[in-house]
Formats: sequence, C-alpha cells, structure tokens
Amino acid sequence: MRSEMIALIQKDWTAFTANKRLLLTLYIIPVVLTVFLPTIFILTFHFAPQELTELQPLLDKLPSAGENNSLEKMAAGLIVNHLLPVFFLIIPIMAASVMSASSFVGEKEKHTLETLLYCPLSLKQIFQAKVLASFLVSMTVSLISFLLMITVTETEMYILSGSFLQLDILWLPVMLLLSPAISLIAITLIVRFSAKARSVEDAQQGAVFLILPVILLIAGQFTGILLVDFYIVLLLSIISAAVAWLLLHKAMGALHYEELL
Repeated sequence: MRSEMIALIQKDWTAFTANKRLLLTLYIIPVVLTVFLPTIFILTFHFAPQELTELQPLLDKLPSAGENNSLEKMAAGLIVNHLLPVFFLIIPIMAASVMSASSFVGEKEKHTLETLLYCPLSLKQIFQAKVLASFLVSMTVSLISFLLMITVTETEMYILSGSFLQLDILWLPVMLLLSPAISLIAITLIVRFSAKARSVEDAQQGAVFLILPVILLIAGQFTGILLVDFYIVLLLSIISAAVAWLLLHKAMGALHYEELL
C-alpha cells in the first residue's frame, strides 16, 4: 500500500474521531443493542421466570434442549447465541453509514475535493483508501461492541447463576467473515452513493435498504420461523463475502472523475 493511501486513511480517521457528535452517534445504538437489551432479557429471566413460558417453543428448538440446563440458562443462551449475532449485521452497517456517507460528498461540502483529486493517487486508489478507512472504523466498533457484550453478559450470568454462559461456535463465522463482509458491502455501496450524492444525508439513505433484510431476519429469529445455526451463518458468510468482492471491484471500475465534479 502506498504511503499516500495510508496518509489519506489517517486523515479520514483523524477527522472522524475528532467529531465528538459523530462518535456519540456511532456508539449509542451498539451499546443499546449489545449491552442494555441483553441485560434486560437476562434480568427478566432471573427475576420473572414466569416469562420463560412464552419462549418455550423457541427453547425446544435449541440443540441444548435435551441437556441438563436450567430454563434460565437456556433462555440466556437463546438470546446471546442466536439473537445477538444478528445484531452484529446491523452494527457494521450503521457504523459504515456514519463515516462512509461523507467520503466524497463530505469533501465536496468542505471544498477539499479538488485538492484530493490532485493528490498523487489514482481515483481507484482514492476509492480504496476511503473504503478501507470506513472499514476500519466499522470493524473497530463491531469488535468493541462484541467484547463489551461478552464481558457484561458473562459477568451478569456468573453473578446471577454462578456459572458462565458458553458461546456457540456460530460466533466464529459471524465475527470473522459475515460481519466484515456485510460491512464491506455497505461501505462499498455507500461510498459509491457518496460520489453521486449532493449531501451526506442523501448518501446515508442507501443504508436503510441494507438494514431491511436484517430486520426481517431478526423478526424470523424472535418468532421462531428461522433460527440461525452454524451452517446457515457459514453459508450466508460465503455468499456475502463473494458479493462484497464483486461489488468492490465493480464499483472501482465504474467510478469516473466526471461523477465527482
């Protein structure tokens, strides 16, 4: 990677982290999804166990249904190992939309686009640097959210039940392949929209259409219509990674200077 690309990535990263309002926006929803929401469920299962009867149809579908586990621990496992992984498809999309939406249109609004285009980088390399900067932010937010979620939920389970909650193996493809692939898809599309958009808000609208399928997946999880397992996640991961690679290469090839000016 050329030093100019690294400098551009560092510039975008520094400008983004210096904006406290954007940082606050970036962390509020992930904290709500990965800390407050599972905490509410875990506390409800412990102090109001009668609520577990409503989850019985879902609990019966779990691989651990026949094991000697308490209903409280099975319900917590349902939330942490089957519902929360889907949230890690929303988090990278939201994190990506916050930064990548301003990739090119933000340069236009600050009247720095012409200076950027005169740097010793091709348009393809500038696009790659913009995508990589947003990808690093997205993955950083996802990793911090994951570590925070694990720390809080495991601490709560140990305090309330005296034992830790075992994480399912499906977290591996979610965090190592599916979440990065979804993030790259979102970033590529939003950065591409940013090149044509007239404002940051216009570029961010594309993220709404990306979140809709994930919301449907969440609905399927809660209703029991579709309970994701390792093989479903692995298949989605492979498909998403292939789509991300194709989109990135197609977007780089279709970008022209005339669209930016």
